[in-house]
Order: sequence, then C-alpha cells, then structure tokens
Amino acid sequence: MNSLQALKELTTVVADTGDFETLAAYTPQDATTNPSLILKALQKEEYAVVLDEAIASTADSGLSGDARVDLVVDHLLVGFGQKILEIVPGRVSTEVDACLSFDVEATIAKARELIALYEANGTSRERILIKMASTWEGIQAAKTLEKEGIRCNMTLLFSLAQAAACAEAGAQLISPFVGRILDWFKANTDTEYTAENDPGVESVQEIYTYYKKFGYKTEVMGASFRNIGEILGLAGCDLLTISPNLLEELQNMDAPVPRKLDPKAAASADIEKLDVSEKSFRWLMNEDAMATEKLSQGIRVFGQDMLKVRDIVKSKLA
Repeated sequence: MNSLQALKELTTVVADTGDFETLAAYTPQDATTNPSLILKALQKEEYAVVLDEAIASTADSGLSGDARVDLVVDHLLVGFGQKILEIVPGRVSTEVDACLSFDVEATIAKARELIALYEANGTSRERILIKMASTWEGIQAAKTLEKEGIRCNMTLLFSLAQAAACAEAGAQLISPFVGRILDWFKANTDTEYTAENDPGVESVQEIYTYYKKFGYKTEVMGASFRNIGEILGLAGCDLLTISPNLLEELQNMDAPVPRKLDPKAAASADIEKLDVSEKSFRWLMNEDAMATEKLSQGIRVFGQDMLKVRDIVKSKLA
C-alpha cells in the first residue's frame, strides 16, 4: 500500500484540479475547482472543447455583450463540473465569482443559476458544492442556500471565527487554507517552521477539534498544501483536497500514515464556544491580521483570474 492509499483509509481524498487526466490517474472521491484552476485548464488546447460547447449552448440565448459573456462563463463552469463528474464518483465544487463576495443577494442568485444549469443538464444538486468566500456576506448566503438544499463549500477560510460562523450557518463543508496560512507566517515572523509547528496545520487541528467537540455536521476539508508534511499532519481530517504534484508524491511514497486527527479525542477537548454574531465575527476578523489579509488577497486573486477567464470568452465570441 502506498502512502496515498493509506491516507484514503483515514480521509476522503479530493483532487484540487480541473485537469481530467489527473482525476483519472489518482481516483479521488471528489474534485474542487476555482477560477485559477479553470483559467489554467483553458490555456491547454485539449480543454478548448469545453469552451466551444459553452458558447454553442448559449447561441440561441438572444443575449449580447456582457450578458452573453456572463452566460457563457456559467455554462463553462458547469461544463467543467459535469465532465469532472464523469470521472469522480462523488461531488464537484463550482465557485461563485469572487467579485460577489460582499453581496449576499447576488451570491444567492448566482448559486441558484449554477444549480439550475446543472439540473437542466441532468446533474443532481446533491453532487454539487457551490463555493463562496468565507466573508460575513458569503456565510449569510450559505445559510439561505443550505435551507434550499444547495450545498455550500466555504473557501478562503483562515480562522476559527470563520469556521465557527460557517458551522452555525449550516454550511456543508469548509476549506481552510493550510499553505496560505504558513505563507503569511513565514513572511511576517522570524520563526523557523517545520511539520511540528506549522501554523496552517495547527489552525485546521483547532477547527476540527471545535467541530467535533460541539457536534457540528459541517465537514472540514484541508486545502492549499505546500508540502507532504502538512498533509500527513492532518491525516484523519474529514477531507483533504490535494494538488496533482502532491498526489503524485504521495502515490510514490510507501511511508506509513498514522492518524493525527481523532474525533473521539476532539470531542473531549476543554474549549469554549465562540460568539459569532455579526459584531463579534467582524471584531475577531479585525483582530486577526493574517486571516483578514489572506482573505482579501484570495478574493483579489480569484477575482482577477475570473476576469481573465471572461477575457478569453470575449475573444472567442469576437
């Protein structure tokens, strides 16, 4: 048994990619996408067909200009998702435009549009996770969507305050960004970080313990890994979404994978529940420079990459 197989015994492995060949090679249960991954895939010739199909499927819409571009982008995201679901047995995450991260109603509307497209093409909403940034507004949108049976994956998550608010909202899943937390601490402290004191790993361990202690059903999916040590440090987490290069590294290893996160141990932890009212949430985020900065940066990057995707669509339509 290689290390990837051993990890799958403890944790649901998710592929963090829009590359169909990678999905077939590593047989993950689920897959996640985001604007950056879609942009990367669109730059490969073999994925041009997905864009061509999105354009063809909107040809009779009667729309033009930005409205047509918006519709093509929605069909493109859903097209990638559906092709991924032909490979993975579980779920795919499709992201709402990061530019909507501070607009509750617009986020809800876009999520409904994406789900409607999936369902019109014969894909059940049970196989879809709608991704949105873990802003206060994104979390409130998730609260409404979950009541409609639209499952949400809360991304760009860097703090216990965000995680606690997502759980209170009833979100299906959260994606705490392990590697980006490490990046911030490396850039802002003089500490030497190893697998034993990685702040990203410690953050997910804290969130996992909090959820199991207080009986939340929201799933924890560690994301954005920088090295194998971070992944192995979270063995036993509900899910881990892993990039292709690290999946390959795990598959080529035969090191044992001991459980690091244990729900029974977490349930007996001596911790207190957070107040995550809006006032408290905003204060806790304000006090957490890392979480505030990484959330803002992530929204900017995903927003910029979505604009690049739109530019590709515009040039193709022209």
